[in-house]
Amino acid sequence: MLAYARDRRRFLLFGRRRRVGPETHRRRAEVLLESLLTLGPTFIKLGQLLSTRPDVLPPEYIEVLSALQDEVPPAEWSDAKTVLEDELGPVDERFDEFDTEAISGASLGQVYRGRIDGESVAVKIRRPNVEPLIEADLRVIRWSMPLLLYFVDDARSFSLENLADEFAKTIREEMDYSREAKMLKEIRSNFEGDERFRIPAVIDSHSGSRVLTMEYVGGTKINDVAELDRKGIDRSELAEALQRSYLQMIIDDGVFHADPHPGNLAVTDDGQIVFYDFGMSGRVDDFVQDKIVDFYIAVANQDIDAILDSLIEIGTLSPEADRAVMAEVLELAIADARGEDIEQYRVQQIIGQVEDSIYEFPLRLPKNLALVLRVATVVEGVCVTLDQDFDFITTATEYLTEQGYREESIRQFVSASGDQLRDTTESLIRVPPKLERSLDKLDREAVTVTIELEDAHRVFDRLAKRLIYGLLLSVGLISTAIIYAFRGLDLAVIVSGSLSALLIVLLFLSFRRRRRGLQATPQFTRQNLRQRRGGED
Repeated sequence: MLAYARDRRRFLLFGRRRRVGPETHRRRAEVLLESLLTLGPTFIKLGQLLSTRPDVLPPEYIEVLSALQDEVPPAEWSDAKTVLEDELGPVDERFDEFDTEAISGASLGQVYRGRIDGESVAVKIRRPNVEPLIEADLRVIRWSMPLLLYFVDDARSFSLENLADEFAKTIREEMDYSREAKMLKEIRSNFEGDERFRIPAVIDSHSGSRVLTMEYVGGTKINDVAELDRKGIDRSELAEALQRSYLQMIIDDGVFHADPHPGNLAVTDDGQIVFYDFGMSGRVDDFVQDKIVDFYIAVANQDIDAILDSLIEIGTLSPEADRAVMAEVLELAIADARGEDIEQYRVQQIIGQVEDSIYEFPLRLPKNLALVLRVATVVEGVCVTLDQDFDFITTATEYLTEQGYREESIRQFVSASGDQLRDTTESLIRVPPKLERSLDKLDREAVTVTIELEDAHRVFDRLAKRLIYGLLLSVGLISTAIIYAFRGLDLAVIVSGSLSALLIVLLFLSFRRRRRGLQATPQFTRQNLRQRRGGED
């Protein structure tokens, strides 16, 4: 926290803003990564969540933390057995077979294989004594928050507070396996009959708040592209199906699997996508669903103004943001999402505009969108791994068209246009009398014009400072000369001369053009990803 604050303020607690280069951010991020791993389960989860929050951390932090996997050594079987038997009863009586070697270990639980009535099952057991550890860690995060908020601007402060609240809620929900079972069943029923997806069934008789037993479904890890190719599975179709599944969950169903990293996604030999681990899952309310649809329709139509409007309405973009700059940023983002080559001079040009406009970070993330953003970010990463030319905008556009959302949008547009036409006609009828009254006032010279000048770059303030420095310097130089002429070199001359020298320095600095805003170069576009992969090959 201190290092992050030092990178943002010249003298830690005060002073003008300070900008550091990407390498410094990357070193800081690597230290943070090691700290999170050392601190244990809660902070590993926190790091995973931070890796999807560009509204909180610089891109170098995001890149480093994205490597953080929720994989930790499993607890001893004797401890896990205690939890299992407290919840279900003796292992030998409840299971035909039980393999005491965990097949996976995560920060909050671990998974074992067993058999019930001849069927293979996966048994997820919560880590022993993890509850008090989580609560202690959450207290640390809560106590640290006021200190951290002191060092960030209002937009990031908004995002950080929401992240802390959402994280505490999410991690407590993830420890409740009864809730996970309920969410798993609901999502499974929503995909019933769709042969592209496979979601394990819950074994209710062997499940509780700390143990979740499901049918065992094996498969190839979704990012193991070599094995998928060997089995002859079409990776492009796989990427499209995955994207469509999350569009359905978020836009239509309102309940979604919120942890789609490669460890929780697999592919069966016949090409079905398997979803694991529903501990991190969420719901989307009707308002957010409607606004997400508006956003996707605007993206599909490449209507930049509509995209900006939808982001402002949903609360992710500050209404005070520079729309012209944000429009250019979005144009590049859409081009990158489509896999198009981006002209680097355009990126540098936009960065220059950002720096010249004293640009404050305009993005923020409300609580109800934190998990949705995580899903969107991680799913696109998986899809690009499967198919580096994957175009999620085309897929989203086709999905919205098939489901009738775009037709509904057109009907709404026509209706709104009719209302606007009616309002315009009424206004045209009212304008002539008002115009006549205004001309009468002008003829009587009874019109007062008020002019308000906007000075976003504080030009007048800087001009006033220079004038004051210049006047004081003139007085100081004349005073020094007069004192020296009458008294020679003594203390008064030294003091007056020193003050004059200080004023010269201040006047000189006031004419220097400070570089503001984002001191960065683009690094994480899909185009650069393809170039890096080409170099590795």
